[in-house]
Amino acid sequence: MVALSLKISIGNVVKTMQFEPSTMVYDACRIIRERIPEALAGPPSDFGLFLSDDDPKKGIWLEAGKALDYYMLRNGDTMEYKKKQRPLKIRMLDGTVKTIMVDDSKTVTDMLMTICARIGITNHDEYSLVRELMEEKKEEVTGTLRKDKTLLRDEKKMEKLKQKLHTDDELNWLDHGRTLREQGVEEHETLLLRRKFFYSDQNVDSRDPVQLNLLYVQARDDILNGSHPVSFDKACEFAGFQCQIQFGPHNEQKHKAGFLEHTRIVDR
Repeated sequence: MVALSLKISIGNVVKTMQFEPSTMVYDACRIIRERIPEALAGPPSDFGLFLSDDDPKKGIWLEAGKALDYYMLRNGDTMEYKKKQRPLKIRMLDGTVKTIMVDDSKTVTDMLMTICARIGITNHDEYSLVRELMEEKKEEVTGTLRKDKTLLRDEKKMEKLKQKLHTDDELNWLDHGRTLREQGVEEHETLLLRRKFFYSDQNVDSRDPVQLNLLYVQARDDILNGSHPVSFDKACEFAGFQCQIQFGPHNEQKHKAGFLEHTRIVDR
């Protein structure tokens, strides 16, 4: 079998190496570490082989369990031996932003396991990542509600309103089966962590303050922005709950008539 000649790039160092086409990627990485001193910069599990492309979306990480000839490499191709870890900014629904190191070679499904574990969420399979909507689109949604609030009082009209409003299905959810790179997510972007699937209330741990807060904030915001239209009576009931949460029990000395007119019910 004819050997495959590849250029291995590690930072500013480029070495030409010969491999059998049937060599597994895992073994190729081991051979690189044995022959190139610059490849010993960290734990082997943090590094991998990357085949770049002029289009960043088309660059791919080689899977450790596959052979080099699976990728139809040609003599003279350049492979990067580099860290798979990348920082990812995650915005929580309460506005906080966390930076988490993730494996760039993993699909979103695998990344969510890491992200949720770091945050303290156990039911990772119910969460997903969203590329946030532009502000003007958000304003378009809330503006529609402001112009015709009376629609919420009529159940039939409310159903028609649902069809016009942005819903969870219209959010820019990331594809769970693809990597961030394949979806063009750059390192400077901030992704929104949001609950996408509601399998069972049993998955909500009432003793978990992180999960309860995220669920509450998401439900509150979905009602406010129109993603989850509600009847007028329900809107009044939820407004009462929000007042209780934000201002505490009614205090005659403090909560006098008209005080809400100069107060933002939700500080967002």
